[in-house]
Amino acid sequence: MRLLRTINLAIKSLLLHKMRSALTMLGIVFGVFSVIAMLAIGEGASRKAQDQVLELGANNIIVVSVKPPQQASNNEQSSGFGMFRYGLLRDDMKLLGNGAIPHVTAVIPIREVTKEARYLHRTMNSRLVGCTPEYFDINHLGMRSGRFLTQHDGEKLSNVAVIASDVADTLFPGDNPLGKSFQVEGDYYEIIGVTRSRTASAAIGGSLSGQDYNKDVYIPLETMQVRIGDDNFQRGQGSMTSESIQLHVITLQVDDSAHVISTADVIRETLELNHAGKNDYDVIVPMELLEQARQIRLIFNLVLGSIAAISLVVGGIGIMNIMLATVTERTREIGIRRALGAKRRDITEQFLTETIVLSGIGGIIGVILGVLTPHAFAGIQWLIDNLGTASAPGENAFDNIFSGLKPIVQTWSLGLAFGISVGIGVMFGVYPAISAARLDPIEALRHE
Repeated sequence: MRLLRTINLAIKSLLLHKMRSALTMLGIVFGVFSVIAMLAIGEGASRKAQDQVLELGANNIIVVSVKPPQQASNNEQSSGFGMFRYGLLRDDMKLLGNGAIPHVTAVIPIREVTKEARYLHRTMNSRLVGCTPEYFDINHLGMRSGRFLTQHDGEKLSNVAVIASDVADTLFPGDNPLGKSFQVEGDYYEIIGVTRSRTASAAIGGSLSGQDYNKDVYIPLETMQVRIGDDNFQRGQGSMTSESIQLHVITLQVDDSAHVISTADVIRETLELNHAGKNDYDVIVPMELLEQARQIRLIFNLVLGSIAAISLVVGGIGIMNIMLATVTERTREIGIRRALGAKRRDITEQFLTETIVLSGIGGIIGVILGVLTPHAFAGIQWLIDNLGTASAPGENAFDNIFSGLKPIVQTWSLGLAFGISVGIGVMFGVYPAISAARLDPIEALRHE
């Protein structure tokens, strides 16, 4: 009963100055809200990064061709037509395949070239991908119609192709492309399938670029070797560059995640046999990237949480300031209570309860706002998307940053933020409460 009476008295005292109490509480509200929101956004960003890494396959090892910077610069400056050769070789695939590397269950080679696809008067720049049937599964593709490439297509060097959704919609608007033939650099390919639309993958580090799978044309790797060859010529302004590359990517699947790291080391040593002294390839291990993403998540949460906690401290300073002013205003009241028998402990409890009520209510409101963070963020994304439609694609930088990012409110952050808000209320309310309790009753009664 004594506790309830103290709380009731504290609430009545705070309601005497509603505006002042509300403004003081506002600092705690925004402090708690910012802690929860910052941690939710940090968790969402981290989860997005981890999902992007997991798309590569936790049991996969990806070897990519990399253009050596120094040699690439010399090649661009040369005026002749000498062929610049670099990157992964078909011999590398033989070294890594056929059971040569323990625990490797599949070796999937890929070659990519940007080409113009044409059907009648319609054209489109697309990525021509020479691949094997396993490409479909490792990149999580789906079929909209028709079928994907088979081993038989490669063995027969068939001029068949599977086109992505954007290619189908651009070259064959409102028409069924299956069975039709289209042209890629003088060669005709029969369309046997159309893949479903797929979200683009993000770039990973400096070696693996982002992939837009909706503008791809897939043909058998063996057909690409015969029809396109290894050489690629590119015309620039008054110059021509030429390069020869056999394979752009080799993806290796490992039987168990426990063997991924050790297998990656074996792959690096094996590739040195064909690339001694050359820096024209890179080995990417998604599992290592995933562990890095998890470590960054902890750092991210710590930094964002600390920044947000500063606003809570500012709110606590506001509470102390108001409570010190309140003590001065209520000096005569304190003197009367002391004269009627109230002890110092009673005065301390009264003022400390007022600060706890202020910070507690502010903390509850802040938690409610924090829980609504994903909905508020979705509203901001909707607004950005609508603003982005008025500008050309790629001009809206915010759209690229927030695309696919969903804040994830962590349950433990709600209790943490609320506990910190109450703790700050107590910490910054102790001094004003003690100051009130130490007032001399006689001097307090004389106060005007």
